[in-house]
Amino acid sequence: MKMDSDLLQSPAVGLTEEEEADMNDWKLPLAFMKKRHSEKIEGSKALAQSWRMKDRMKTVSVALVLCLNVGVDPPDVVKTSPCARLECWIDPLSMSPQKALETIGANLQKQYENWQPRARYKQSLDPTVDEVKKLCTSLRRNAKEERVLFHYNGHGVPRPTVNGEIWVFNKNYTQYIPLSIYDLQTWMGSPSIFVYDCSNAGIIVKSFKQFALQREQELEVAAINPSHPLAQMPLPPSMKNCIQLAACEASELLPMNPDLPADLFTSCLTTPIKIALRWFCMQKSAKLVPGVTLDLIEKIPGRLNDRRTPLGELNWIFTAITDTIAWNVLPRDLFQKLFRQDLLVASLFRNFLLAERIMRSYNCTPVSSPRLPPTYMHAMWQAWDLAVDICLSQLPTIIEEGTAFRHSPFFAEQLTAFQVWLTMGVENRNPPEQLPIVLQVLLSQVHRLRALDLLGRFLDLGPWAVSLALSVGIFPYVLKLLQSSARELRPLLVFIWAKILAVDSSCQADLVKDNGHKYFLSVLADSYMPAEHRTMAVFILAVIVNSYTTGQEACLQGNLIANCLEQLSDPHPLLRQWVAICLGRIWQNFDPARWCGVRDSAHEKLYTLLTDPIPEVRCAAVFALGTFVGNSGERTDHSTTIDHNVVMMLAQLINDGSPVVRKELVVALSHLVVQYESNFCTVALQFIEEEKNYTVPSPANTAEPGNLTPVRDSPAIPRLRSVTPTPTSELATTARNLNKSLQNLNLNEEGGPAAFSPGNLSTSSSASSTLGSPDNDEYILSFETIDKMRRVSSYSSLNSLIGVSFNSVYTQIWRVLLHLAADPFPEVSDLAMKVLNSIAYKATMNARPQRILDSGSLTQSAPASPTSKGTHIHQAGGSPPMPSTSSSSLTNEVPKPPAREPPATRPPYTPTPGGQAPHSHQFPRTRKMFEKGPEQGGEDGDEPCHRNYISASLQTGLCDWSAKYFAQPVMKIPEEHDQESQVRMERQWRFLRNTRVRRQSRNITQKGVSRLDDQIFINRNPGVPSVVKFHPFNTCIAVADKDSICFWDWEKGERLDYFYNGNPRYTRITAMEYLNGHDCSLLLTATDDGALRVWKNFADQKNPEMVTAWQGLSDMLPTTRGQPGTSLARRVSIYLDRSKQGGAGMVVDWEQDTGLLMTSGDVRVVRIWDTDREMKVQDIPTGADSCVTSLSCDSQRSLVVAGLGDGSVRLFDRRMGPNDCRVMTYREHGAWVVKAHLQKETDGHIISVSVNGDVRFFEPRSPDSVNVLQTVKGLTALDIHPQANLFACGSMNQFIAVYNANGDVISNIKYYDGFMGQRIGAISCLAFHPHWPHLAVGSNDYYMSIYSAEKRLR
Repeated sequence: MKMDSDLLQSPAVGLTEEEEADMNDWKLPLAFMKKRHSEKIEGSKALAQSWRMKDRMKTVSVALVLCLNVGVDPPDVVKTSPCARLECWIDPLSMSPQKALETIGANLQKQYENWQPRARYKQSLDPTVDEVKKLCTSLRRNAKEERVLFHYNGHGVPRPTVNGEIWVFNKNYTQYIPLSIYDLQTWMGSPSIFVYDCSNAGIIVKSFKQFALQREQELEVAAINPSHPLAQMPLPPSMKNCIQLAACEASELLPMNPDLPADLFTSCLTTPIKIALRWFCMQKSAKLVPGVTLDLIEKIPGRLNDRRTPLGELNWIFTAITDTIAWNVLPRDLFQKLFRQDLLVASLFRNFLLAERIMRSYNCTPVSSPRLPPTYMHAMWQAWDLAVDICLSQLPTIIEEGTAFRHSPFFAEQLTAFQVWLTMGVENRNPPEQLPIVLQVLLSQVHRLRALDLLGRFLDLGPWAVSLALSVGIFPYVLKLLQSSARELRPLLVFIWAKILAVDSSCQADLVKDNGHKYFLSVLADSYMPAEHRTMAVFILAVIVNSYTTGQEACLQGNLIANCLEQLSDPHPLLRQWVAICLGRIWQNFDPARWCGVRDSAHEKLYTLLTDPIPEVRCAAVFALGTFVGNSGERTDHSTTIDHNVVMMLAQLINDGSPVVRKELVVALSHLVVQYESNFCTVALQFIEEEKNYTVPSPANTAEPGNLTPVRDSPAIPRLRSVTPTPTSELATTARNLNKSLQNLNLNEEGGPAAFSPGNLSTSSSASSTLGSPDNDEYILSFETIDKMRRVSSYSSLNSLIGVSFNSVYTQIWRVLLHLAADPFPEVSDLAMKVLNSIAYKATMNARPQRILDSGSLTQSAPASPTSKGTHIHQAGGSPPMPSTSSSSLTNEVPKPPAREPPATRPPYTPTPGGQAPHSHQFPRTRKMFEKGPEQGGEDGDEPCHRNYISASLQTGLCDWSAKYFAQPVMKIPEEHDQESQVRMERQWRFLRNTRVRRQSRNITQKGVSRLDDQIFINRNPGVPSVVKFHPFNTCIAVADKDSICFWDWEKGERLDYFYNGNPRYTRITAMEYLNGHDCSLLLTATDDGALRVWKNFADQKNPEMVTAWQGLSDMLPTTRGQPGTSLARRVSIYLDRSKQGGAGMVVDWEQDTGLLMTSGDVRVVRIWDTDREMKVQDIPTGADSCVTSLSCDSQRSLVVAGLGDGSVRLFDRRMGPNDCRVMTYREHGAWVVKAHLQKETDGHIISVSVNGDVRFFEPRSPDSVNVLQTVKGLTALDIHPQANLFACGSMNQFIAVYNANGDVISNIKYYDGFMGQRIGAISCLAFHPHWPHLAVGSNDYYMSIYSAEKRLR
């Protein structure tokens, strides 16, 4: 054996070993840290959808009421001279009064028609009250529920009154007649919009609100009291949906500046560009633009609606700017109502922002209801001034010399501003101001590509960004763009639509209505498209066909199924996943698609994905095959055969390494169960019958505590079933003795066992404490019953399915479900329990309700039986059973913790007499799906009370969870790669700590450890330690007892955590490993039934969580070794008798750098799991008739060494085929191998030790040992220090011997320090720290101690 100095040769030149190890930490892969392990598998919470206009409206009728009375000024306004004269850009004094009035009316109509050409316009020129009434009522009658506009120009009448009246004329124009706003409201009804262009217009707005309020109150009175006189009158219309625009506040007069039109407000609202340009020229700053005069402005070439001309471009920029100001200043709902609901209203309000800017410069404040925040100082107006400046400065040359018009850089600059916001901004900030402009730019081909690219980058920021973009009104634009055939837009549009649909899937209908799905079908079929874009296209199609028959029909016609099947083998995993989900959704409850799939052998093509390396892809394939089977169409013989083939293929995933896949499997099988319910009911009844025949022995046998599990004293049953098949009867006895009685399917149970003797109590609690069973009214089949069925009838192995009586597909699938109900991952087993119980319930209800209900008497006839129901409710309740509480517990008042979760409070640390672990009551393993209160009815009340556990819509949320990928940012660097992120800093800190531990511990071990007996930690563990494991880098040690794990901080000497591992009562933890010990540590536990569980969040303040769990070895049958309460002597004899017992449990070894987990135990193979793929990658046959007791591997050389119960040590090279991979077998030990260790160096030796204490060193290439040392006989535990060349032996003779590499004893430990020198108990487990010279020792007296080298060395 080499000494340390040889190990220090560092392979990398120039790097010290330390730096190299530090680099390696960064390179090491992490196991079980993917999203599927850290997140709950469910969709994101749907965002409240506010962008869709619930009530799009049109303004269909417009009343233009002009009270000008040309030539006669009203008495209450003294006009200046000269004064503003123009009305609708016409000077009324330039023609006869009547003609002027008609021309102005016609002009006003034309100005409005620019904004809403299709409305009905009615002019009322200098009207009387009756004419206004007639006009308004007729317009409202024709408009029905749509909006009506009332435009009032009161320049020729007195100002509005405080009483809420405006003025019109009498018939012969000798008097002004008041018209009450209240009447106007009545005639106009709602929804309406009112424009008041007159002095003191704000008064009208106030009166209008008061009258509206009065109406609301009248409506309320009439509603409450029908006899009230108000209720007899016709109901006044509600004025809630009315909008008002007024030219000025209540106390203000309109400006009279002769350079301005008299109807300045109307001009701003209806001819904004014209007035804006004039106003621009009237400012002082206009002098900076030489040669521009008011006359020149009239000559600007172009049309307003042609964006390529100067006038059109200005209009476009104006629209973009006003829209942007509104979007940035207004609350979202108000913006939607005013700027997105109705085209005319939106235009008027955009122009109202201009009116506010211009009129405020003349001390006039336009008013609106609903009121808008002030916008006249908004920074975007400067962008408008610049655009006008650039345009006007070109005018003289364009008009005089005919030069070409240079387009404004406005849109390009705004896109750049948006880009700056995207690239430079921090996470939490205000939304970008330019978003509405990006929307406008989509209209122009010049900037479209860039705008779509930026829009995509914006949507990528997350669901909030998508909601914002939708609320700006992006939807119709991107929908319209799907009609474009431009190839360069495809990737951008696919990306944008994937983002939209990931957040709001309701858009599926719009897409199908506009034939948008065809666009994505063509992208999917285009093999030149990169895989990412095809993935997004297939995701979009999967949303379109999701529970939407129209979408399913459209995509089926578009050849979606054939398209998807072609891409099933694409190298891009996300594409494979979504292709499968898309297939699963198109034929979900849609028979034509299923038959199309059958014709294309879709199910057979999907089979290949069931062995895909990516668990999510396997999941998606299971989902697709599940909906394929679960189709509710009529069944023919042909389709039944197909269903059977599919589920038998699915059944092979029963031991898949990923719980996500197994959950999906349960759901897929549940579809079959629903489909063929009656067949399954028959199977269920048969299994229940079969199981009933194995009841617990009569109370006489169990009355004595010692006899609770007689099997201990009978000859142990060999556990390697593949060699020695055991007759059913013998297995059945094991099962029945280990298990509680079936609860005889009694659905109601009045009363309970009369009395308990203390003797019974102690035994029953030791046997069944950790696995309380749910009440019968919750589940017909308790977990234990199901578990027993599984072990009695199928010997827990699927290999033996063939040849059982009634061996139909249904029997086999029932067995698969039984197996899944005992799954180590709670969510899987809960789902399977639901399915099984639903069928058991229906079967027993349909078959013989009477017998079931009567069977309550069976339980009561055995009052002394420790397994009868009373005790179990206590376990479910979470406190040890006491005789006094037995009656109250039956009323279901005891609070039940959630299924299989440890309670939030850690169990109190109290050693109990009799060796009974105190924690076991705290961890009920109840599986409750529904909490039903104490009001459970009598016999007849049972039918309605029982829920239908399983519905056709049982699902796992996998698809919605997968869709979250598209809603989250995909372009952002993940946090772990971001040099500045907290995650990265924490990781860096951990790696520095690792380096420090490696360096300091190496300094000690290099000096050589001459003694190892300094006790640095001792504490009493809550349970007898069975496995101990040091964390490689922090000061935490994990100590497992039979079914729980305790964490201690060995430096501070305090307990950090204690939780229940969740394994069934008859199993025990036999191995533990830290995964990712160098970084975010997880703890893996292995139990002797072959189950592996991985935990996170232990030993800190959080609650431990199970990350994943799976059946590592499927054919292990646990033996009944050492239950709590057995005597020490018996336990030691078990240690000595290991070889006869045949119980190595499960042994594992973990390779961090490859992510491989080697597992073996009481089986014939070494099974290798790839934790990255979460699947079995290799089974290496051991070629022995004995169990594997120890495993050790070396990833560099791909070697695995196994120690066996028959004393042989076998070396395997996992790169070779199953027949050639055993490269060496050493048979020098005569007895059970306690430990086989493979040194990790390039020419490291194999060190193996047997129970007899002989330590042998083998050189992997030579057939004989190169060295032998003799240590103590009767070894119960041994460990070898990987760095310090030490090994420690624990003996059942209650001492520990530590040896150095030459075989010299350097320390002998027999007594604990302190504790009055108490003698150490029989050693149950020991382990060295991977780096420090620390040795942890657990013994059968519950104590856990740690020894180290002398202090001066440390």
